[in-house]
Amino acid sequence: MPRISGIDLPLDKRIEFGLTYIKGIGLTTSRKVLKKANISFDKRVKDLTEDETRAISESIAKFEIPVEGDLRRIVSLNIKRLTDIKCYRGIRHLRGLPVRGQRTKTNARTRKGPCKTIAGKKKEKK
Repeated sequence: MPRISGIDLPLDKRIEFGLTYIKGIGLTTSRKVLKKANISFDKRVKDLTEDETRAISESIAKFEIPVEGDLRRIVSLNIKRLTDIKCYRGIRHLRGLPVRGQRTKTNARTRKGPCKTIAGKKKEKK
């Protein structure tokens, strides 16, 4: 099973789609990496040789793009910086609310979590 950047790639997929399982590599970057390594896009992951796997790893390193652990660390440090300076985006991250201006009166359930029903008072009869 080919392992690139600490990720086991799915064996039955084409290599151009298999590389997208690595965080930080999308389809466009995957195609650039394969072109640099002189590997066909149609090749399956299970058909890769050790030399081709090494060539893919080296071409990813040549592009100097952060992938996997480095990328996760960079993103978390950026969020930590925003929360430390208490800017609007940082406060939204702290409170667990949508950061990019979405509405929160309705929707936003992915970010806010499941509904929490608040018991209301019964109306008094006059």
